[in-house]
Amino acid sequence: MTIGIDQIGMYSPHYYVDLAELAQARDVDPNKFIIGIGQSQQAVAPSAEDIVTMAAAAASEFISKVDTNKIGMVIVGTETGIDASKSAAVIVQHLLDLPENMRTYEIKQACYGGTAALMAARDYVALHPDRTVLVVASDIARYGLASGGEVTQGAGAVAMLVSAQPRILELHDDSQFISRDIADFWRPVYTDMAIAMGKYSNEQYVQFFQDVWANYKAATGHDLADFAAINFHLPYTKMGMKALRTVLPQADEATQNRLNEHYRIATTYSRRIGNIYTGSLYLGLMSLLDGASDLKAGDLLGMFSYGSGAVGEFFSMTLVDGYEKQLSPEDHEAFLDARTKLSVPAYEQMFLNKVPYSAADYSTDPAAITSRFRLTGVKDQQRKYVNQ
Repeated sequence: MTIGIDQIGMYSPHYYVDLAELAQARDVDPNKFIIGIGQSQQAVAPSAEDIVTMAAAAASEFISKVDTNKIGMVIVGTETGIDASKSAAVIVQHLLDLPENMRTYEIKQACYGGTAALMAARDYVALHPDRTVLVVASDIARYGLASGGEVTQGAGAVAMLVSAQPRILELHDDSQFISRDIADFWRPVYTDMAIAMGKYSNEQYVQFFQDVWANYKAATGHDLADFAAINFHLPYTKMGMKALRTVLPQADEATQNRLNEHYRIATTYSRRIGNIYTGSLYLGLMSLLDGASDLKAGDLLGMFSYGSGAVGEFFSMTLVDGYEKQLSPEDHEAFLDARTKLSVPAYEQMFLNKVPYSAADYSTDPAAITSRFRLTGVKDQQRKYVNQ
């Protein structure tokens, strides 16, 4: 029995800021953002959108095409939780009008949460091959205006339906993983702004990749030449390349060229959306599948997941016959092209208009463009959502 990704969908807010313009406003050489970091645009979430609305919107890309009565679980991976007790998953279940006879829960481990959810889904389907699991990785990355991390912000979600006999990717049980208690990045419970030890975190990301890759090679016998592409967690598009370059000398020239070109394609969506934490690895996967014309059934894809604090994992998936029939590259490109560009002052205003960390009632911007799912505000300390 094969288990893997049967459907996949994405969502990002309808607003973005141009990073060349942001660089000029911050008195920074635009090439530092565009070339040095590898980011061109950054999605900006209005007050009427949060991880719940984005998660539901990402899943709605395919939910009408599947048998929802077979869904046994909804799992949301996020590090942007909206409640310390109630999971985003149970609200997503409600907004999508899914059946009640299922488990719903939320997973947190920095940017690794989406992968943890995917692995839990695989194990569940292995025991219940007649059921499916809806996995959603949804996040809003915030570091603050004019902060060192401002250029690596973003917002979005990726949803995946995990099933037996999947129609896109077969997920292999070959993971190698490492967990170490380190302080490279964290977010205290009293704020929505992350704290990042930038240089140290980058170093740990590369070290974790080298360690899990070495363990993976030893455990499986695979080397770089076996992979059509290797996908990376992308807090910014140059980050994964820093790790990839440490192992490329192990491969011949043809393999290096293939991996480099597929890496470039995999970063297309992230370059336009920015950092979506738990969903970044899977946004890169979608970008690769949508944009690479030379991939084919049977190709092996490597996946490196990293979550600060820290967990690293390397695993693989294989493309199945007819996978391209389940994709919507034209729709994704059209969606990104149709977004509204914000001036830097308008971006700053939207960034600051957010649900406060207080017990006060709050109303979101009623004029903001959203998907059909909207956060209308907070009343009596409860978030209120509508399916428009």
